[in-house]
Amino acid sequence: MSRSPRNILLRFAPMIYGPTVLFALGEGAVIPLVPVIAAQLGADLATSGLVASALVIGQLCGNIPAGYLVARVGERFTMVIAGALALVGVAALLLASSVGMLAVAMFVIGMCAAAFGLARHAFMTTKVPLHFRARALALLGGSFRLGMFIGPFLGALLLGLTGSELSAVWCFGVCLVACVLLVGLGPDPETQVALEEQQAAQRHRDAAPADSDTLAAHAVTSDTGEAITSGIVLPGARPKRAGVFRTMVEYRSVLLRLGVAAASLSAVRSARQVVLPLWGVSLMLDAQTISLVVGIAGAIDFALFYASGQVMDRFGRLWAALPAMLLMGVGFIALSFTHDLPEAAMWFAMFAAVIGVGNGLSSGILMTLGADSAPKHDPAAFLGSWRTLTDAGGSLAPVLFSGIAFVASISVATGAMGVIGLLGALGFLRWVPRAGDQAPPIGESAPPRG
Repeated sequence: MSRSPRNILLRFAPMIYGPTVLFALGEGAVIPLVPVIAAQLGADLATSGLVASALVIGQLCGNIPAGYLVARVGERFTMVIAGALALVGVAALLLASSVGMLAVAMFVIGMCAAAFGLARHAFMTTKVPLHFRARALALLGGSFRLGMFIGPFLGALLLGLTGSELSAVWCFGVCLVACVLLVGLGPDPETQVALEEQQAAQRHRDAAPADSDTLAAHAVTSDTGEAITSGIVLPGARPKRAGVFRTMVEYRSVLLRLGVAAASLSAVRSARQVVLPLWGVSLMLDAQTISLVVGIAGAIDFALFYASGQVMDRFGRLWAALPAMLLMGVGFIALSFTHDLPEAAMWFAMFAAVIGVGNGLSSGILMTLGADSAPKHDPAAFLGSWRTLTDAGGSLAPVLFSGIAFVASISVATGAMGVIGLLGALGFLRWVPRAGDQAPPIGESAPPRG
């Protein structure tokens, strides 16, 4: 089989991309209806929002334990375990008789989503060749966005057909069952690669017999170009794995520099989901107009996800990260000055599209930079810390925006999100290695740039 990027990525479809779409599809169908279910159980508006946020809190808390689990049992078993435990969370959603039980169920699902996502990330980090890693991870991000885009529409359709919010929960359960079956019973790309290598070696021996020394030299020097790092381990020679907290200490420089810049990108992305709808409300636009503007921005975002991977693989990570941050940062700052202008609605639509372009260009950047910075043979512990940082940025941004808007105004809060974007752009400019550079070595950051 050809080792072209297309064929290798197709190999990962049953193991990675298909399950990602299924998990996100079910999650996207349920998330919009969680506040409704909470209200039916007696929660007020604020409590319903807190219940919905339990999913994000679970994701934030689940990354470091997920890194430990992946390092111990491997990516595939972690995905199966996460899917099975998420099914327990779905069962709790179906049986929830109190707001507290509903919140616990969402927290468990959030932790499982973190484990599932980190296992996918670690798998792609170790199995995808470096020269098209960004495209592979951008496609992974696009698979998640596709599921989250279609999920709410599917949930609305099921609600219209059945009249029950729980139908979306059942849909999530079916998606999880299919996801676990795909991961657990589907073809393992690593096994396929090993088999192909054995077959190629056998054909080489049959075509050109050589003495044992020549064959041994060929075995040592041949390079398939694929970054398979899990390898064959001789009995009694199991490699020693660094612990999660030890890895955090050794990588503290990378995490505190490039990791914080990545967290700022996650913060701006998350703020976008809050700022744009609230900006439309503050302009007293009707719900249909706001949905149309946000939907168009989301469509632009989704359309560009693979372009981001192409840019990163061809020209370097910075050529996607920097324009994305600049577009979102400048877009937020410019939007903050348009609230009281006569054509405020037009400016709202225009800058929402600009921010959508920036967000689309950022697809896969966080996963790619994390993969580049992680240790080659055991990335899970580092990726747990990396994803905790980025998830924290995404979780804190809406809270920060709401606090600034309460103290000052929505315009000031929107401008503050833009400033975070520009600061993040400076961080990327300083710390992202240029095309052709090596990823930062353990415990160090990228070489300084003039």
